[in-house]
Amino acid sequence: MYLIEALPTVIGTAAIAPALLMLWLVIAAEERPGPPAQVWTAFLLGAASISLLGLARAPFARMIAAPDDPWAALAMHSVFGVALPEEAVKVIAIVLVSSAKRRTFANPMDTVVYGAAVGLGFAAYENLAYLVQHAEMWRSLAALRSVLTVPFHGALGIIAGAYLTIARAGTALGANRHHRDWARLSSRLLMLAGPLALHSAFDFPLLTLQRMPDLDPALRMWLGAASLLIGFSSIAFALRLVRRVARHHAPRTEVARERLSQLRRMWALLLAGGGVGFLGLAFVLTSIHHWLINPERNLTLALIPIGLTSILLGIALLIVTSAIYILGRNRIRTTAEGFSSAPGG
Repeated sequence: MYLIEALPTVIGTAAIAPALLMLWLVIAAEERPGPPAQVWTAFLLGAASISLLGLARAPFARMIAAPDDPWAALAMHSVFGVALPEEAVKVIAIVLVSSAKRRTFANPMDTVVYGAAVGLGFAAYENLAYLVQHAEMWRSLAALRSVLTVPFHGALGIIAGAYLTIARAGTALGANRHHRDWARLSSRLLMLAGPLALHSAFDFPLLTLQRMPDLDPALRMWLGAASLLIGFSSIAFALRLVRRVARHHAPRTEVARERLSQLRRMWALLLAGGGVGFLGLAFVLTSIHHWLINPERNLTLALIPIGLTSILLGIALLIVTSAIYILGRNRIRTTAEGFSSAPGG
């Protein structure tokens, strides 16, 4: 009953859809889309990583409660209560997924995509929790989070994945050979420190606005503007890192681009199938909920088959697309022109 009551169709869709849309945009922009199974694993691990936040916050509980100054307390909470635990669990998920099937000549952009998937999975679960918790204002909250918070979490995952890729690749991504060791060390540090700094700077103004409602209106406006600037700047920085990594690893033939187009269409079907199936499931749960509350209303009984049809359509899309991918991936992978990162194939 609690699941049926907490997951109405519209709120559930508003929570999950922005993250899925952003994931598709990241995959569509990728020159060589990675294995769908690992991308979905990264997405689910990102969502599941929220369950580890309690453990990640525990060592800093006393540190957060120590400062008497309210501004220092807010700063400590934004760093050690929010940003560090969240970014730490996401980095762990990215490392786990990217290390699962590492190959000598694996595409470094795959790790960037896994980072985006982890961040967006985290954002999707967080979105659902926020919208269910604040159901009375879910419309404005969903709009605000879909425009900034969801892409922001995806961008932080991209930044972590990009720095992990740079650390592993060393000189392959343009680092000076004389500074190779420093480049690897600094990249591993920035894998956590970069998202941590951006996340803390993004959250501090928002926490200040939330905890100090009596601030001067002009100061409140400046704090809100600062948070927006940091959020969108983080997204722009993530895009810059993506270009840096992709510039050194892109297919170079028309055959490759044609095969990439086929892969992207398959990914679109996978996302569409998953989305349609989710919508159908949420629709059925909502109809059952209304029927249980108002047994005299039989209209929802007529709507349940529509939801079941949606679920079946989503499952069919997933099965067909997965079959196409499994049958065609060996042929695609054996074409050296399509996937080799070396000049001339």
